[in-house]
Amino acid sequence: MSSPETSLPPKLAKIVARFQRRSNPKQKYEQLLWYAKNLPEMPASAKTEENKVKGCVSQVHITAELENGKVLYQGDSDAQLVKGLVGFLIEGLNALPPEEIVRVEPDFIEDTGLKVSLTPSRANGFFNIFQMMKQKALKFHLEALEK
Repeated sequence: MSSPETSLPPKLAKIVARFQRRSNPKQKYEQLLWYAKNLPEMPASAKTEENKVKGCVSQVHITAELENGKVLYQGDSDAQLVKGLVGFLIEGLNALPPEEIVRVEPDFIEDTGLKVSLTPSRANGFFNIFQMMKQKALKFHLEALEK
């Protein structure tokens, strides 16, 4: 479990709790497919090399922009389960200030119990997607500090 010092943003904590309540791997997959289905469409123009997540077997793209001090993400994948992982992360981290996203540690991934259900390459991809989202938030955070 996450320690109090690395407490999760409320939306992300709620999603992690939702996955913890599902002990059956099939239910976890169904939850991921729900996130995939509900992920807003990403414009094809945003699917550039710069936005591509490295270290994923699937094609995954993530964009981020800063609006009113909050990071707004968009993402997509060509694989439904991975698209669900993208949707999970966007749902949990969207519209937060960059400094809050930067403080999130990846232990929550373990807390979901998804690692057991995912292939090692998908579990690694999940981590890489999270790291890219965190890097984009860090860039905004550093830019704000320079001002």
